[in-house]
Amino acid sequence: MKFDIQATDSQSNARAGEITTDHGIIQTPIFMPVGTVGSVKAVHQRELENDIKAQIILGNTYHLYLRPGLNVLQKAGGLHKFNGWNHPILTDSGGYQVYSLANTRKIKEEGVTFRSHIDGSKHIFSPEYVMDIQRIIGADIIMAFDECTPYPCEYGYARKSLDMTHRWLRRCCDRFDSTEGLYGYQQTLFPIVQGSVYKDLRKQSAEVITSFEREGNAIGGLSVGEPAEMMYEMTELVCDILPKDKPRYLMGVGTPANILKSIALGVDMFDCVMPTRNARHGLLFTTQGIINIKNEKWKDDFSPIDETLGGYVSTFHSKAYLRHLLISQEYLAAQIASVHNLTFYLWLVGQAREKIKEGTFTEWKNQMVKQVSQRL
Repeated sequence: MKFDIQATDSQSNARAGEITTDHGIIQTPIFMPVGTVGSVKAVHQRELENDIKAQIILGNTYHLYLRPGLNVLQKAGGLHKFNGWNHPILTDSGGYQVYSLANTRKIKEEGVTFRSHIDGSKHIFSPEYVMDIQRIIGADIIMAFDECTPYPCEYGYARKSLDMTHRWLRRCCDRFDSTEGLYGYQQTLFPIVQGSVYKDLRKQSAEVITSFEREGNAIGGLSVGEPAEMMYEMTELVCDILPKDKPRYLMGVGTPANILKSIALGVDMFDCVMPTRNARHGLLFTTQGIINIKNEKWKDDFSPIDETLGGYVSTFHSKAYLRHLLISQEYLAAQIASVHNLTFYLWLVGQAREKIKEGTFTEWKNQMVKQVSQRL
């Protein structure tokens, strides 16, 4: 994997770059639609590519391991062949899912024992096995196995968890470096900075992660309930330490405002289920602000969903029609709203990239944070 910075913003730490993988180029800043089980919910691959203009999507190690299972994925030739997505894929290591299974898992030095949310069967994830699983899934960028601490989290627990995450990282790197990809293309491993909301722990973790000298780095354990200002404070602290010549990925973030503010802090890559999850409940992100399409005020509004945004679904369908579909619980509502929201997210990071290159990012960002956060 190769990362080139093409432009920087003089008034912030924002930068525009390019990540080169064997499955194509990713222009940063970038938002990555979440395709947990090999599918971005309610969206075809063709729409992802042609309408949304996605450049990279996510898969999830925990979910893909359980269904369809490693045997099917390996027979298919990896996730790219299985789901027909011929561009880059990133897989999250399952650490977050293990965190969310608090009642059915046990964390030890060897790894994590957990029970499947599907049938209750017992499984063990060790750092080594998670590397093997991600080799079989075949993502271009794979994540180290870590423990994502909850918020709030006592300092003592965060300290102990962080030390274990760093020991697990060494094991991940050793296994990754001693194995090869299975499908004829290169894979890249990103470590993850943890440390809850404690400055000294975050600083230490960022320094340890940097010492491993991998091709990119991730920031995890934020956007788990802490106040937004605390998230920005931790992100800024970590971005100041992580190498400037490598991509930085802020995991699980977030709202349009979160993304714009974090780009200004030096983050290059984002993912979040928010655009698709909110879409299924009728919450639309638009170039003018946020719309709850279920509200009565849109019942006879026959204007396009978002004419300024452009794209097929946002200009072809009216607000009234989408509201009708949602109220009627038609499946098409989820599809239209999901494609729209993802198109908006990719448009937003694309605009940020252009403004960084033009040298007008900070002024534009300050205006857009207000604009895209207002309720219409």
